[in-house]
Formats: sequence, C-alpha cells, structure tokens
Amino acid sequence: MEATLHFTVTADDTAAAVGSGSLPVLGTPRLLAWCEAATCAAIDPTLPAGSTSVGTRVELEHVAASAVGQGVEVTATAAYVDGRLHRFSVLARNLGGKVVGTGEITRVVVDAERFLSRV
Repeated sequence: MEATLHFTVTADDTAAAVGSGSLPVLGTPRLLAWCEAATCAAIDPTLPAGSTSVGTRVELEHVAASAVGQGVEVTATAAYVDGRLHRFSVLARNLGGKVVGTGEITRVVVDAERFLSRV
C-alpha cells in the first residue's frame, strides 16, 4: 500500500494561520494533516465495505520550512500490517527534493457504524 499526494502551501496552511507559531511557513499541524491524508489514500482502496480507518498513533519530525506557494509531495508507504493494524512510513519533500518531514502513522481498521455507535 502506497499513496503520494501533492499540495501547495497557502496562507491558510501557515503556522501563523493554524495557531502553531507566528511565521508564514507551513505549519506542523497542516503537515501532519497532509501525512494523514496520504495514509488514508493508501489504505482506503483496501477497506471492506462499511469499514474505515482511524489514526491511533503519530510520530512526525518536521525538519525544514516550506514557504507559501511552495509545492510539497507527501508519500505514505505501508511499513507493517498485522490484522486491523496498519503502520505507515510517511515522507514529505518539497518539489525541489528537500525533505520537509518524516514519520510514522498507525491506523486501525474499524467498522464505521459500530465505531460511531460508541462515541
């Protein structure tokens, strides 16, 4: 399982806009959201009808700034699968090839209706 998504940093994606700092560069919460979106894109085609996946663990290192207007490519690759548990390696690079972030995201497959009935 693997998926790659492409994004362009906008003013709404900056640390200043998302409340994680004061600078007009890609905010870590937005980078995390993009990484999670890539894991969903990787796992979704494999899910049985009525199922979804939920994030349960995140480890993310945001190592380089990305300016407004800069393109960022995020790839999620399955690193480990054990039944309902799926662990993904995530890698974000700017379109120049510089690594922006790396990490690992764990998702668990659940029955959507049953999950929501417990909330």
